Amino acid sequence: MRAPKHLWPWQAALLLAVFAFWHLMTTPGLLPNFMFDNDRQASFFFGEPVKILARIWTWFVTEADIYRHLLVTLTETLLAFGIGSAMGLGAGLWLALSPLASGILEPYIKAANSMPRIILAPIFSVWFGLGIASKVALGVTLVFFIVFFNVYQGVKEVSPVVLANARMLGAGPKQLLRHVYLPSATSWVFSSLHTSVGLAFVGAVVGEYLGSSQGVGYLILQAEGTFDINTVMAGILVLTAFALVLDAAVGKVERRLMKWQPRAGETEKL
Repeated sequence: MRAPKHLWPWQAALLLAVFAFWHLMTTPGLLPNFMFDNDRQASFFFGEPVKILARIWTWFVTEADIYRHLLVTLTETLLAFGIGSAMGLGAGLWLALSPLASGILEPYIKAANSMPRIILAPIFSVWFGLGIASKVALGVTLVFFIVFFNVYQGVKEVSPVVLANARMLGAGPKQLLRHVYLPSATSWVFSSLHTSVGLAFVGAVVGEYLGSSQGVGYLILQAEGTFDINTVMAGILVLTAFALVLDAAVGKVERRLMKWQPRAGETEKL
């Protein structure tokens, strides 16, 4: 079924409704609070939207002191996203096209993927120090496997009929890679990249939690130490906003590279 156009007013209205409900439930005296003993406890646990937005305004406009922290976190995220995606793409193509290597390495890759990779953060801090490198390393481990398994599966699902026809027409390994395998895996790759954006931010922020002196994760950690829930929520909103921006950038690249693929609405017309 084709999705309606111009949904942004409804999306904006839903966002405003969520913030309005949040404001009513956490502002003392506006509504009777049935979940807590008094009104102030709700704001202690969930923060107050007006104060959260004021904190964001102070960060970006009044004091303008978040930019250096944001730059560090975004640098860590982009490096982890780029390196992890490139490594996952290369390894996925290699193992999918090399049955021998795939057979040998498959159990080890599955074992590494089953490991809770967040526990590697302290190890990376010992190996690479408390700078950007340890955060990037953690982010790479989170991004790599998502991209790897999607590329691997995408190449494996290439139609044997298409491969046979391409070989009959004289296509060599390079032509098959460029015109058959990569187009087949492209949709899988971009699906994994949308998921990997959030994981790259997770790697950067978790690394900053465990040891850093700058970054948005560091600001959130400092606020948690003083039970400043409004600053914690402000940091979460800032990270979410930039994750959405990065995801939108991936989507824009996807639309440009996937022009050959018909959209849902176009297939219905056919």
